[in-house]
Amino acid sequence: MSVRARKVSTRGEAVAANYAFGPLEDDVIIKHRLLTRTTTTRGEPPLKKLQKKFTSFVLEIEKDGSNNDDCEKLSRAFLQELSTFEIPLLKSKAVVDANIREKESFHEFKDEINKQILLAQDDIEDLKKQLEESKIERQHKEECEAIRKLIAAQPPRSVTQKTIVDLEKEIAALDSENTASSRMLELRKKQFALLLHVVDELQNTIEDEQKSLIEETRITAEENKIGVDDASGSLEAMAVD
Repeated sequence: MSVRARKVSTRGEAVAANYAFGPLEDDVIIKHRLLTRTTTTRGEPPLKKLQKKFTSFVLEIEKDGSNNDDCEKLSRAFLQELSTFEIPLLKSKAVVDANIREKESFHEFKDEINKQILLAQDDIEDLKKQLEESKIERQHKEECEAIRKLIAAQPPRSVTQKTIVDLEKEIAALDSENTASSRMLELRKKQFALLLHVVDELQNTIEDEQKSLIEETRITAEENKIGVDDASGSLEAMAVD
């Protein structure tokens, strides 16, 4: 081990020796010093000193004899010790009062902060509502703008009106044409029905004529046959004669 390392080790041991108490013991010692108002671990508490001064003064008073000087001396010592003991108390009282005022001020400040927090929360809620309303209003504006652009993209009203009039005329013409076509179709239906009736009548007439012709042909054939038979009979009679 080097010389420098030995020096560091020695210094560390010295520091460790100075801190002979642990954290818990330090807290107890600090609390005891605050309560007894002692500044060192081996110092005598001020209250005990004051008690000793007072006891010495009382004992001196109770003695018989002329010890006024000693009593006065002990009285001054007691009053001085009392004053010395009172000064830290006054300081402590001032500190306590200051702490109380600071605590009250802190509570007031805390209440004020809580009020501001509540106000801020209310403001946040209002801002949220305003934000939602702004979003809706913006959406409406965007929709209106889209409709405006769509309207602007359309032709002028006069052109649209003229187109409508032209379409109405065209529709009227188509209606008229449709009516004429319907009438023509109805006429053609009637004509076709009449034609079918005429064809049917003509066919019936032809069939009747064919039947009459066949009947006449049959009658003529029969008459011719009878004539032939008569002629054959006459020839046979003549031959016999």
